Amino acid sequence: MAAYGGGVFAGQADLVERRARLPHLGADPEGFRLIYGDPVPGYRAPDGGPAPEAARRVCIGIAALADAAWADAEQAHGNSDFDWADFDPGLLDKVRPAFPALPPAGVALALRIWGHLHGLVSLEIYGHLRARTLSPDKLFHAELTQLVRSLNVDAGNRV
Repeated sequence: MAAYGGGVFAGQADLVERRARLPHLGADPEGFRLIYGDPVPGYRAPDGGPAPEAARRVCIGIAALADAAWADAEQAHGNSDFDWADFDPGLLDKVRPAFPALPPAGVALALRIWGHLHGLVSLEIYGHLRARTLSPDKLFHAELTQLVRSLNVDAGNRV
């Protein structure tokens, strides 16, 4: 089990509690755009600044989720041809020391989880989701529920 934020993912709380730890849809659109929006041509964020630190926390948080779920998720997601050479060295410099037992397929799973969550948040931040649904929180909750199911996490060992 991987520790994160003073707690342990597996076996402690239900999906709703975990949902509360994730950024609320639209809660900080300016911060989201700063970190994930189009880069300003020629600008490089200073090392150790707030944007790189926020991106690092998201990376480690989602990798922690993949690591905590890996014992259950490996059967469905472990049969892949990913190897360490498939990933950016900067990503691996953050993830491998924090989660040394997480294999390349687990890192790929973390990136896919990020893609699912990032996609819905991006649609909300940039105004595309509200144009299609009056209940974006309900849609996000359904996505999280499906995510947990796809990880094969047993109900008594929820992530």
